[in-house]
Amino acid sequence: MALSDTKPWWQGSFGYQIYIRSFADSNDDGFGDFQGIRSKIPYLKDLGIDFVWITPFYPSPMADWGYDVAEYCDIDPTFGTLDDFDSLVEQAHANDIKIVADLVPNHTSDQHEWFKEAIKGPENEFRDYYVWKDPAPDGGPPNNWVAYFGGPAWTFDETSGQYYMHLFLPEQPDLNWRNPKIPEEFDQILRFWLERGVDGFRIDVAGGLMKDEQFRSNPEITPWDPEGDRWEQFESFEHRYDIFQKDNHEIFRRWRSIFDEYGAYLHGETYILEPSGLAELLPGDGLHGGFWFEPMHIEWDPSEIRRSVVEVSELVGESILWAAGSHDMPRSPTRFVPQQETSTRPNNDDLGRSRTLALNVLFSFLPGVPVIYQGEELGLIDGDVLEEHKLDPVALNDNQFGGRDGCRTPMPWSSGNNNGFSETKPWLISKQRDVSETAEAQIDKPGSWHSFYKELLYTRRSLPDITGLDVTWLDSGQGSVIWYERGPVGVVVNTSSETESIKLSLDSEIVYQTSQVEILESGEVIVSGVGAFVYLRD
Repeated sequence: MALSDTKPWWQGSFGYQIYIRSFADSNDDGFGDFQGIRSKIPYLKDLGIDFVWITPFYPSPMADWGYDVAEYCDIDPTFGTLDDFDSLVEQAHANDIKIVADLVPNHTSDQHEWFKEAIKGPENEFRDYYVWKDPAPDGGPPNNWVAYFGGPAWTFDETSGQYYMHLFLPEQPDLNWRNPKIPEEFDQILRFWLERGVDGFRIDVAGGLMKDEQFRSNPEITPWDPEGDRWEQFESFEHRYDIFQKDNHEIFRRWRSIFDEYGAYLHGETYILEPSGLAELLPGDGLHGGFWFEPMHIEWDPSEIRRSVVEVSELVGESILWAAGSHDMPRSPTRFVPQQETSTRPNNDDLGRSRTLALNVLFSFLPGVPVIYQGEELGLIDGDVLEEHKLDPVALNDNQFGGRDGCRTPMPWSSGNNNGFSETKPWLISKQRDVSETAEAQIDKPGSWHSFYKELLYTRRSLPDITGLDVTWLDSGQGSVIWYERGPVGVVVNTSSETESIKLSLDSEIVYQTSQVEILESGEVIVSGVGAFVYLRD
């Protein structure tokens, strides 16, 4: 979309998430790296991407594959050097692609120098960088908070006789954001990367930084089973005191003043599934935007999709980041075809791919910023990872989704060894993908998933700028059809595998379509099966 110079660069942009370990390996060591990303800049430019969000690349012992940071102002040797990073930024900017980094401010690695000092004892100057509490009267944890990955959110330190807090793994101790030194440290960290040309940050665990000052126990919804599934454990409580504290916003307001100096983009992992809750996290003077996660959790049902999209769009508008998938969830083409819908999964993968594409078309013209996950443009389903090769700590804890390895398998670039990702054994071993799933097979091939996504992005860019315009939701009379107009642009999504029809005005021009569309002289448009089309009104 053509944008005026007065609008922030991210409005009207289309994003692409890169899971750096699995995107492109430049030196055949089995790990993706910066030079690998750099080599694929032409691919991203040709696809029509405006910015890339890259998962953490800082030095890390990799207990949670980079989300356990040991040093915030350096590069893990797995991915290259600071010079490699600078070269990537330069190459991306030369091709009009912005770089968004991933910041992990809720916790560090237990190998970070701050924590290695803090654990030496209560008198250490870094002790208050983290959350330490005395045991409860019975000697157990200070309260009933549980970790996302299962078990108590507290680990006992034998040396000091105190517990430290961790919302995730014990190897990821939570920072104490009520200590004024922590905001000062992160001011410097942010400026370090912004000065190197980073165009924005995605803030990991954006709702978790501040904790209740009194560290009160959360209300229990159902009895907590320490042997249960990790998500069941987490859902046993109403998370009133451990996450989503209102004073989180003070941190983002502070950062906003820094980001505005650089014209940089500040958006968060706002993991909340209620539109009103997301609106509270995005009041306008803190985060520029936040992800709306409910579409990654709902079933393929038109009423649920419509409900999930309409209310949040009206409440949050341009601050939404839309995404059908990420490195933390099963790939959408896999998720959108539940096992009860198919007995022969391979024959139904195209249904999941069609549903995912249709959802991305729906997102692409709504207020906010759409983001696709690497490989989504190829219609990738979850990679096939044997139990003995799984590495995700969630998988190893027997999560209901079986962990996140399936969505993190290496990007399939070609039919070669390891699908062209690396000549050596990749860090995450999975079954070789069919050649039809590779970028090599799909680029410039009419009717491929890549061609559909590329055409979508180019169509979006070519249409009149609709940023700031209201959305009008229309009733087609067909329950399976989701239909809206925004200024001169209209979007129609058929969620059903059946043929459906709607009546357009005769002066409408269809400018993009994902499925077979027949236009009758009466203005009636027939849509065959799951798909979407975009039209332009005169």
